[in-house]
Amino acid sequence: MELLDLIKTRYSVRKYKKDPVEDEKLNKLLEAACFAPTAGNRQPIKFIVVKTEGKEEDLKKIYPANWFCEARIVICACALPEDGWVRRDGKGKNYSEVDTAIAMDHLILEATSLGLGTCWIAAFDVDAAHDVLGIPEDVVPVVFTTLGYPDDKPGSKIRKELSEIVRYEKW
Repeated sequence: MELLDLIKTRYSVRKYKKDPVEDEKLNKLLEAACFAPTAGNRQPIKFIVVKTEGKEEDLKKIYPANWFCEARIVICACALPEDGWVRRDGKGKNYSEVDTAIAMDHLILEATSLGLGTCWIAAFDVDAAHDVLGIPEDVVPVVFTTLGYPDDKPGSKIRKELSEIVRYEKW
């Protein structure tokens, strides 16, 4: 499958089969995340892979939707700001969260290529994520994804036209 077709195929899965995710597939998508580009090649990222079975009540503190725990695996992508590249323009933009988002995108696209479903989740309880997953205070949980075999069908995607989001040469 061409990459653009794969990108268009990916959708936010909110219903999962009970089938376990094979370790080989999990390792492939984690490897894809590892090869994501990062500013200065710093790789200021850590992933927490959680098998959901038996952990549903704790995970619902992070994100309360039932389908969040229905997925066989939940992955939290965390940024390590102390390790991130910082822009030297006087404004000090730290790119660790950008790098983390790019790595999660690579992970999600590889999951799609392997027949797995995911759902990008940013609206989670940050404090609960720190507490439930034992994330140190200096680490930033940026995004979660569910991971498993989809048990639903994709809906229609509404996207803006390119002319609404692209400018050439100048604004």
